[in-house]
Amino acid sequence: MDDTKPTAPQIKVCGLTVPEEAAACAALGADAVGLVFFPPSPRHVTLAQAARITALLPERVRAAGVFVDPDRGFLAEAIRAGRLRVVQLHGQEPPELAAWIQDRYAVTVLKALFMTKKPALTAAVDYPVPAFLVECGQGPLPGGNALQWDWGAAADFARRHPTVLAGGLDADNVAQAIAAAMPQAVDASSGLEAAPGRKDLKKVERFVAAVRGTAALYRERARKLNPVF
Repeated sequence: MDDTKPTAPQIKVCGLTVPEEAAACAALGADAVGLVFFPPSPRHVTLAQAARITALLPERVRAAGVFVDPDRGFLAEAIRAGRLRVVQLHGQEPPELAAWIQDRYAVTVLKALFMTKKPALTAAVDYPVPAFLVECGQGPLPGGNALQWDWGAAADFARRHPTVLAGGLDADNVAQAIAAAMPQAVDASSGLEAAPGRKDLKKVERFVAAVRGTAALYRERARKLNPVF
């Protein structure tokens, strides 16, 4: 985790499958890129793909592995092969797994919590992690499923816990979502795509600019930002 204080929410671009696109997202200003280790997802990557992607990332950009109820052996293999610095648990993982990962690996662990299903936001007290990803929890797959929701419903949670806001975000609505929830970071995937797993770099560029444009809002509201990636 970077000790430099951000002036606007940090940015995670998720669902990368192509090394050159990941490198381009990093160059455009992403703080983290997400690699999905979940075979039902159209953005799923193999360990070999992950290694090729992370090999092109600059030191300042974190590789975040997204997992859904993984076994410990695969987690260990993915952390090593993918040079992961963030592990995002996006299923029904128990708090014990989060503690186990942090005890053994030099990674930041994020736990996904949901507005409409378990684990709910109230479960935050059970998880020994430094930050949470919050989204609505609707749709056929774990993840935002490109569905917009009432981001302001996460505002109270984001005042009390370091929060990565996700779900239905794109360049046109991210400033609105940030103003509603005031998170520490934002995470977007399908809203930045040309096709599943393929990023539209113009959309990424606009998204980064929109997020950075909210820096004045944090100054006006005297809200402090700390890095979560």
